[in-house]
Amino acid sequence: MKITVVGAGNVGATCADVLAYREIANEIVLLDIKEGVAEGKALDIWQKAPIDSYDSRTVGSTNDYTKTAKSDVVVITSGIPRKPGMSRDDLISTNAGIVKSVTEQVVANSPNAVIIIVSNPLDVMTYVAHSVSKLSRNKVIGMAGILDTARYRAFLAEALNVSPKDIQAMLLGGHGDTMVPLPRYTTVGGIPVTELIEKDKLDAIVNRTINGGGELVKLMGTSAWYAPGSAAAQMVEAIVKDQKRVVPVCMSLEGEYGIKDCYLGVPVVLGKNGVEKIIELKLDDAERQLLETSRQKVKEVMDAYDKMK
Repeated sequence: MKITVVGAGNVGATCADVLAYREIANEIVLLDIKEGVAEGKALDIWQKAPIDSYDSRTVGSTNDYTKTAKSDVVVITSGIPRKPGMSRDDLISTNAGIVKSVTEQVVANSPNAVIIIVSNPLDVMTYVAHSVSKLSRNKVIGMAGILDTARYRAFLAEALNVSPKDIQAMLLGGHGDTMVPLPRYTTVGGIPVTELIEKDKLDAIVNRTINGGGELVKLMGTSAWYAPGSAAAQMVEAIVKDQKRVVPVCMSLEGEYGIKDCYLGVPVVLGKNGVEKIIELKLDDAERQLLETSRQKVKEVMDAYDKMK
């Protein structure tokens, strides 16, 4: 098995490190446009293999996509964060150009790969990659839901003083402040979370989850990388090992939940072919309205990109 991670920044390097440590693939290629960065980080990860007892080989490359050839899964983290004074349209334009170029080269060298998008704005970058790749929608997906549910579960574990391992949760919609957490589908050791915590406290946790990325930016002055990198690695593992994991991912919807021509997070079965099945949950009226609001917000960003084209 061969995995490529494009973008050797904090998120990409963390993803490659987790993949190596957990021995998800024989070879992990880390690629970046900056001279020597990917090679250095890949070498650093390889040099700790004797310490952490793994034998996955990490290789770095400066913009040489031939080294990524015949990858089974490719994770794209490339792009720039939004900077002070930069408009949303500026960020979309810059990162769309990067993701478009990367996707073209990925497909040229690994036409059978499943592509996972981590670049932001996540939902529209998944749209860009899917459109450019010409691949089926089950093979071009975005990482957002696993990260968002992880934050939600971590906050709940802290509030309830229980292990995060025992908390299962699901959410829908766009990444960021348009996500739709679903407390009705949240359990702690099989017990509905609504039986274990007061509504006002649960609402506060949901709100903290929605603003989870912003909280970290305020604390560190930059976006997160440990949790996003690990979330992407979990998706890779589910695909490589054909685990049939039920997780939320961003993908093109073609009528599911009554939505067409939009890229949103939905629960799926994730296996060797990418998305094996989309799961449609029964939503109540309030949840459907939140999902529709999320759809509208994501579609606005997609339309902004279309106008740029």
